[in-house]
Amino acid sequence: MTTGVTIQRIVRGGFMSFWRNGWVSLTATLVMTLAVFVIGSLLFSNVLLTSALSRIEEQVDISVYFRSDAAEQDILAANAAIAQLPQVRSTAYVSREDALAKFRARHAGNALITQSLDELGDNPLQASLNIRAQNPDQYEVIARFLESSVYQAIIDKVNYFQNQVVIERLSRVLSAGRAIGFGITVALSAIAVLVVLNTIRLAIYTARDEIAVMKVVGASSRYVRGPFVVSGALYGVFAAFITAVLFYPLTLWLGPQTAAFFGGLDLFQYYLAHFFQIFFILLSCGILLGVLSSTIAIRRYLKV
Repeated sequence: MTTGVTIQRIVRGGFMSFWRNGWVSLTATLVMTLAVFVIGSLLFSNVLLTSALSRIEEQVDISVYFRSDAAEQDILAANAAIAQLPQVRSTAYVSREDALAKFRARHAGNALITQSLDELGDNPLQASLNIRAQNPDQYEVIARFLESSVYQAIIDKVNYFQNQVVIERLSRVLSAGRAIGFGITVALSAIAVLVVLNTIRLAIYTARDEIAVMKVVGASSRYVRGPFVVSGALYGVFAAFITAVLFYPLTLWLGPQTAAFFGGLDLFQYYLAHFFQIFFILLSCGILLGVLSSTIAIRRYLKV
């Protein structure tokens, strides 16, 4: 028997077994759908967590305030040097004139402040540099650089040291959030695998006599295992399609709520924009779960 014919018979046998054992296949597919749904939910949860953590990180920065008598060309040189640091993601320079204009605009309705500024005559505000790091735990490195750099003479204040405790606590919270999210993902994925494995084991149990007969008449383990592996893959394929359909109304309902709670991330829009990537992940996980579970579940019945 040629390899091509063997593969064709295995695939045909897998399809026949899937449709012949209708209720068993339906049960296995529904359980597989639950497992794939859990995996998809973990994917969306990770996206939401990442979005929330990113927004929190966006709120973390340090500001450098320069002396009023510092020359602007020296400040710009300091900005260029700081921007070259590998720990720095971005810098934003605010000149004394820009700072004053923003201050006036912010307090335009307060006549007392406006009048005080006019009477003062001179600009009391300092030029500043807003710095964002690649990671929150890198702000200390940047602050130490500013302390020891040649530009220390023109720097009046770095607000990192006033906010150091808050930044360090936030760094720990972000790290813990990512670790907890990863741990939950691994735990729920393991539970899903166990549930699917036991369900497919039950499905194969119903065909134990057929497997025994095939082994007695000399069928190879690969030939016996093949149709069940194909059926397992079919469970995963149908589960992925059902899960993708279920996620459409669910994300449509959750979209406005996630946009309001997580500050702009609409889960429905994300689902539509990344549909093919998400479906590919669901399909791959479903097929992998089905094939792996079927392979493990049938091992005990091949020992005749």
